Amino acid sequence: MYFKIHGEIRDIETIATGRGVYIRRHLERTYGKGRWRKMKGVATVQLADGTLCQAEIHWFEAHSIGRKDFKVKRIFR
Repeated sequence: MYFKIHGEIRDIETIATGRGVYIRRHLERTYGKGRWRKMKGVATVQLADGTLCQAEIHWFEAHSIGRKDFKVKRIFR
């Protein structure tokens, strides 16, 4: 699903850290070693058809590497 984040991500929470990040090996091979965490938050997103809506998004992040692999998990109507 293609989407673009508009504005800031709010209500940020950590879902998993360390060994709890189940794709840690993939992340390390793709982006490099780091302290990977799975995060979630709420943001305004623009979907592929052009509609703007609030959505819960998930991503992975590590210090000095940044936020990677964003996914829309839930759209709030």
